[in-house]
Amino acid sequence: MTEAMRLVVAGGGTAGHISPMLAIADAVKDEQAGAQITALGSPGGLETKLVPEAGYQLELIPKVPMPRSLNLDLFKFPFRFLSALNQAKRVLKENKAEAVLGVGGYVCTPAYLAAKQLRVPIFVHEANSVAGMANKLGAKSAAFVGTTFAHTGLPGEVQVGMPMRSNVAQMDRHALRDEAREYFAVPKNKPVLLVTGGSSGAQSINTAIADSLDELNAAGVHTVHITGRGKQILDAAGLPLEHEGYTQLEYVDRMEYAYAVADLMVCRSGAGTVCELEVAGTAAVLVPLPIGNGEQQLNARDLVAAGGAVLVSDDEFSKAYVTENVIKLLSDQHKLEQMSQAAASLGQRDAAQIMARRIIEEVSTRRGAGQEG
Repeated sequence: MTEAMRLVVAGGGTAGHISPMLAIADAVKDEQAGAQITALGSPGGLETKLVPEAGYQLELIPKVPMPRSLNLDLFKFPFRFLSALNQAKRVLKENKAEAVLGVGGYVCTPAYLAAKQLRVPIFVHEANSVAGMANKLGAKSAAFVGTTFAHTGLPGEVQVGMPMRSNVAQMDRHALRDEAREYFAVPKNKPVLLVTGGSSGAQSINTAIADSLDELNAAGVHTVHITGRGKQILDAAGLPLEHEGYTQLEYVDRMEYAYAVADLMVCRSGAGTVCELEVAGTAAVLVPLPIGNGEQQLNARDLVAAGGAVLVSDDEFSKAYVTENVIKLLSDQHKLEQMSQAAASLGQRDAAQIMARRIIEEVSTRRGAGQEG
């Protein structure tokens, strides 16, 4: 393939969609440095920040969710959706797209339909154990469907794992450990509990940890707490809470350091987090998000079954649970090492590369067929 490949990637809303999309885009660039990649997103989503930061052109089309009740929006929906579809077709035509990759989110439905109408091959990656509506639609016409988990119910699915940016996918937790302790200014002789609710934070987890700081510190544990933006733990004076044996941050750009520094992590069980725990080989207490369709509990299933993590419901994760279970686990280095090895046995590091190669192969094949014709 001599001429640069032209790819449109679509996805948005949350980091759970955008991160694998960017990982696949990066993998395509690694294979073909000159590849022209344009991202399709919606106003107001995290893609408006993360896509330009990653160095990719971003085109925005309106988000058109299907109204769930009989109201004026329901009657306006067909016209709004047709407008979004036409805008998606415009982006594909202007960029002379040779393939469309979708990872889920509202923007993917018009992107898939536009690609189908323009006879552009569709590639789908489903990050979650329960497929979303957009990817169910896209998979019906896709040249290739990759999934993170088995048995999502998508037609023709191939389990490839979770596409990750290279800083996490290629990390060596043990080699990074000292560097990670310096990054978080953590004492070398203390076990480390790292707590995160993801980029948006988890208030229930934050509260339980804040309530448990006296007990954690008394047990000799250093707690690194990534609270999420706007969800800092404050003291009585309204200032960020300070406590011996406690490091509080709202957000961390270098998540590979978070996985490396932790003897044990407390976190939600989003698909990306579960897969990163496996690649890193970090033992975890998983607290699934209690709302939605239960996908976070399903995401955790294989890791828990393998012994790499323990699962606790959101309403059970409390000060009592931390003092009775988390502290006990942190005092058992043999158990933590067993969990680490179990998690690492599941890690899949090359999902982004698999997706990228399938896209490149399909475009190359179509170009060859066109030249022969």
